[in-house]
Amino acid sequence: MKRLSFILVLTSSTVFAQQWALEDCLQYALSHNLQVKQQELSTQVQKNNLFQSKVDLAPNLNGSLSRNYSFGRAVDAYTNEFTNEKTTTDNYSVNSSVTLFQGFQKINTIRRNELDLRASLLDLEKLKNDIALNVASSYLNVLFNYELLEIAQKQLEMTSQQVDRTQKLVQAGSLAEGDLLEIQSQKANEELQIVNSENQLAMSLLNLKQLLELDSVENFQIVRPMVDASQVNLPGNAIEVFEYAQGHMPEVMSAQYRYEVYQKNLAIARGARSPHLSLGAGVSSGYSDAQKNISGLSYAYAANGGYAVDASGTQLPTYSMVPTYSYSTKPFSDQLKDNRNTYVGLTLSIPILNGWQVNTNISNTKVNMHNAQYSLDLAKKALFKEIQQKYLDAVASYKKLKATEFTVESSRASFEYTRQKYEVGLITSLDYNLSKNKLSKALSDLLQAKYEYIFASKILDFYQGKAIVL
Repeated sequence: MKRLSFILVLTSSTVFAQQWALEDCLQYALSHNLQVKQQELSTQVQKNNLFQSKVDLAPNLNGSLSRNYSFGRAVDAYTNEFTNEKTTTDNYSVNSSVTLFQGFQKINTIRRNELDLRASLLDLEKLKNDIALNVASSYLNVLFNYELLEIAQKQLEMTSQQVDRTQKLVQAGSLAEGDLLEIQSQKANEELQIVNSENQLAMSLLNLKQLLELDSVENFQIVRPMVDASQVNLPGNAIEVFEYAQGHMPEVMSAQYRYEVYQKNLAIARGARSPHLSLGAGVSSGYSDAQKNISGLSYAYAANGGYAVDASGTQLPTYSMVPTYSYSTKPFSDQLKDNRNTYVGLTLSIPILNGWQVNTNISNTKVNMHNAQYSLDLAKKALFKEIQQKYLDAVASYKKLKATEFTVESSRASFEYTRQKYEVGLITSLDYNLSKNKLSKALSDLLQAKYEYIFASKILDFYQGKAIVL
């Protein structure tokens, strides 16, 4: 992919002097625009999703600890005996499981998230391109208004000189006083035109500042390079531009990746029909204060209540030996060892009927995939229409530029001839003003055609992956 490239060199001396070149404006706009920052955050989310989908391939590992207190009659889990005493029981376990096969859903999820990330990065590039083109357009508009103001100032300067000459001719009796009033009225109109041009320049500067989202706009000025329309060349045709652009412009490439995302979504949805095989293992143990060990043994004699008769017939009492045990809670380490339980198992889950949910998901994903294909086709068509329009704009503005160049030369020669006739009193001030206004309009038309041609050709350069420089 070849993204829109600009010469972005920002020097500290330029910034402190508040002299902004086009490159400075582009760099500042791209690094401070809030929409760009938002899209960068969205891209970071896609990166996180991709990382998570890769980690999901690894086995999980979980541990648990619990303590239970039992009061009253209950069965101790470790002695399996009834107890009526307060019992404390601890349980400890660690288990792990891993998916061995799931219809390749996890693999396809990773590939889908990779495509999502690429599309998100291209969306970011598209946003940056749009901002850069808007800044370039606004910058050219400022240059246009600067030159328009200079034309108005030069016209006023000429009219002011003519007012002085007319006053002398009126005083000499060569011209009527009405001619002086007419030329003074022309001067007033041109002074108003300068005010209007200054307002247009101020507005265009404000628009550029707002695009840059500057914190401070005081003493804001731009560098005014020499813009020569004769050095600008057009491509052969719009098809040539489109053939390159459709494979490099981020809006088309992003739509292509979105289509491939839905292809992976379809594979994931179909994977839900496949049996799922998983492996699980774990170990558990526990402790109970009701689990006892014999810690001591003693014996005592107790009368049986019966008698034994000896050889002489004497009755003798009988006794039995009764043992007495003492107990202590079984040590914690011994209980963990004795109560340990380990398991390993395979689980095979076979989907049979789940409320038609899998089939519905597959059907919906197919619809979304077809919609993504249409979006891709629309993106290509929109790009082709845009290139066609800009190419026609460039051709039309070039023709207009050449025509107005001839018009300016003719109008300038006509005005010079008219001025000479006016100064010797052969024509009226009305004829003089008409000729001068015709020249002013021709100059304005030439300037407008020049910048229309430059901007349209620069956009075509952009679609061909060339740098936009002035």
